[in-house]
Amino acid sequence: MPATKKKASEELIHGVKPHRPKRGEPYMGDVQTDHFRQILNAWKQELVDDIDRTMSVMQDETINLPDPNDRATLETDRSLELRTRDRERKLIKKINDSLADLDKRDYGYCEDCGVEIGIKRLEARPTANLCIDCKSLNEIREKQNA
Repeated sequence: MPATKKKASEELIHGVKPHRPKRGEPYMGDVQTDHFRQILNAWKQELVDDIDRTMSVMQDETINLPDPNDRATLETDRSLELRTRDRERKLIKKINDSLADLDKRDYGYCEDCGVEIGIKRLEARPTANLCIDCKSLNEIREKQNA
């Protein structure tokens, strides 16, 4: 039997099914707040697990390689891995900030103009803190200043 291709709307977001708001459901009410809390916590746990796995692998890799090329390859791999983990550490901070915003009931609203960011954008980028219009304006400004 041929495998069926899932629609984008059916794909899991860090193990959580996408939310389909019901008619009359309040924006960032309890249902949506719980939905995004699940996504953010699951994403954070994935990152923490990756960091823990990296740390244990790096501790196990204390091999003294006699070949300089092998040592250089290992050092390059470690450097790349550490940069990736540093980016993930910064992402965990953003996730924690988003979780704090959920607690304060500020999550899901643009920090610049205050409008709703939107469910689909937040599911695509759960740490988004700007609406698409403000984010686009910021990117234009950055390009002009570069």
